[in-house]
Amino acid sequence: MSYVLVDKPRPHVTQITLNRPERMNAMAFDLMVPFKEALEEISFDNDTRVVIITGSGHGFCSGADLEDPGWMDIFDGLTMPGIARRAMRVLDDTIKAIHNMHQPVIGAINGAAIGGGFCLAMATDIRLASDSAYFRPAGINNGLTSGELGLSYMLPRAIGSSRAFEIMLTGRDVSAEEAQRIGLVSQTVAEAELLDECYKVAERIAGFSQLGVELSKQLLWAGMDAGSLQSHMNHEGHAQLFVRMTTQNFEEAIRARKQDRKPDYKD
Repeated sequence: MSYVLVDKPRPHVTQITLNRPERMNAMAFDLMVPFKEALEEISFDNDTRVVIITGSGHGFCSGADLEDPGWMDIFDGLTMPGIARRAMRVLDDTIKAIHNMHQPVIGAINGAAIGGGFCLAMATDIRLASDSAYFRPAGINNGLTSGELGLSYMLPRAIGSSRAFEIMLTGRDVSAEEAQRIGLVSQTVAEAELLDECYKVAERIAGFSQLGVELSKQLLWAGMDAGSLQSHMNHEGHAQLFVRMTTQNFEEAIRARKQDRKPDYKD
């Protein structure tokens, strides 16, 4: 049985499904390693313009696998502290792989996103949730920290520091309705409609310039870390000029508008 399913439900759209529903798609290594490898491979699939990540069953991802996290050869010969550090590196690299993808990544949050699953959801670029989804920072509830896999970096930037502090320090659940209200997700829909809504968003993005979309994603994430408005505007300006001066996309957009048709960007 494959714990990671990859298919193309629409032209130029690749969907990755975490497929261990009986364990709510927990982050065991026999799931996370092939998941990371799939992300890295799809990033260089130039026919893929948008990626969708979701979970099978009624859970998105329940975080750490408390029954059997699995074993990797890279653990051989290490004591528990060393194993823990290697394990965290694998999970960290999975989150980074989502950020590093050339394509925008849509999180179809179909159910519980707990602990590391919350982090995984936050790593996606656009999030849509089913009305049964909820988010929980699990670490604080288990005597640990609430920050892991970049959550204490990403969450305040998504919803503001005050809300993020309150959620992460109380460890409470955030419902799908609240998640939409505070900007954690962009849209909440019935579970049966979730993937269709994600496909609509993906198809709209896929209709734009591949190069323009890729650079826009990179600029948005770079803006999170920009040291100043001036430095980031310089970055933006060069990216805009690069696409404008090295492609005919702008001219095609004008022609298409005059001819009342969709543009066909060749980049």
